[in-house]
Amino acid sequence: MSSECSKDARRVNNAVEKEVLHRKTAALEKERHMKAIKEVEAAKALLAREYCQRQIAEVNALKNYLEKKKVIDQLLGTDQRYRKYTIEEIFIATEGFSPEKVIGEGGYGKVYRCSLDSTPAAVKVVRLDTPEKKQEFLKEVEVLSQLRHPHVVLLLGACPENGCLVYEYLENGSLEEYIFHQKNKPPLPWFIRFRVIFEVACGLAFLHSSKPEPIVHRDLKPGNILLNRNYVSKIADVGLAKLVTDVAPDNVTMYRHSVLAGTLHYIDPEYHRTGTIRLKSDLYAFGIIILQLLTARQPNGLVHAVENAVNKGTLTEMLDKSVTDWPLAETEELARIGLKCAEFRCRDRPDLKEEVIPVLKRLVETANSKTKKERSNLRAPSHYFCPILREIMEEPEIAADGFTYEKKAILAWLEKHNISPVTRQKLDHFKLTPNNTLRSAIHDWKSRVRFSNAVVNITG
Repeated sequence: MSSECSKDARRVNNAVEKEVLHRKTAALEKERHMKAIKEVEAAKALLAREYCQRQIAEVNALKNYLEKKKVIDQLLGTDQRYRKYTIEEIFIATEGFSPEKVIGEGGYGKVYRCSLDSTPAAVKVVRLDTPEKKQEFLKEVEVLSQLRHPHVVLLLGACPENGCLVYEYLENGSLEEYIFHQKNKPPLPWFIRFRVIFEVACGLAFLHSSKPEPIVHRDLKPGNILLNRNYVSKIADVGLAKLVTDVAPDNVTMYRHSVLAGTLHYIDPEYHRTGTIRLKSDLYAFGIIILQLLTARQPNGLVHAVENAVNKGTLTEMLDKSVTDWPLAETEELARIGLKCAEFRCRDRPDLKEEVIPVLKRLVETANSKTKKERSNLRAPSHYFCPILREIMEEPEIAADGFTYEKKAILAWLEKHNISPVTRQKLDHFKLTPNNTLRSAIHDWKSRVRFSNAVVNITG
């Protein structure tokens, strides 16, 4: 009996052990199964991530390809020589054609300052209210897209469908603003004026020698001559320029139907009388501009007045008084060139390339040699420096000790001291008086240095 019980007990124990073993095996199998499932899920997630990344990379590659293709097409396309902007790009850049962005307005429309392609730009919006104006605009775009000259404003792009021209932006405004001291512009030194005249002549000669047809500007005036930050001049608004395929000889007076364009007192009298346009029609306006740069006077009656002054030897009385160091011999020679260019008849005006530019080049070289000597004397006088900061003053103020200091420096000193920074003697009072005479002298000196540096940047 006991042996049978013992056998039964062993069988039960064996069964229990097998059950425990089966359970452990099942648990291990389940653990391996769950681990395998997790590995599969991780692999699926990795594959999904890689797929998404591959899709994003392919999209970016396609985008870059399309952008590069667009640039290449713009550069190499035979039918397009300029960057084509959408009206949306122009609208965003000008902040919805905001009035605050307007920097000019002429007979053809408004000009807005903005930034396109991370580049400062000026957008000219032309009013295309007639089919004729649309045709003229398309012609202007075609002509301007081919012009590349250091003294002609560069066309960066256009939005032909909406009459928008995108030009390079020139920081220092127009020549007109300097001649008549508009917008607080300082007077230009004589040597900058000489150089501007030479540069405009070079730009004009380039337009007149354009191929296959010469270009006549027709609206040359100080307002259409712009200056960059180094006071290099560029001819702007070639919007009224026409391709002249049948230019009349200078010694022939002939009538050709033409719609008069230009600004009163700058229009060639012969062009105004006959409607005949010639290359030398621009030379008349150029002559007026020369005389204006010398006298700072309005154009009406200017030729007659300067001619009388030159004949009587009283030209110095007519010269712009804001310039005190005119080189008289060179200035009179320049005035005579201006008078020749502004002759009433085209045939009496000199040849721009052969007769005018060589003389202007010589005058500019003379000006450069003179300014080199002047630059050596442009060191600031010692009394321009603040005794405290040892820097040139911007707001000079006279203290009780009779010395002049930079305002912020002397105020900071007086907060902690009651003695003079120079004499070390006790100050009678803390009242300050603006030294306006010194401030004006420093301002004039800084202007001379700035203009002189502009010449250095250009001429080396």
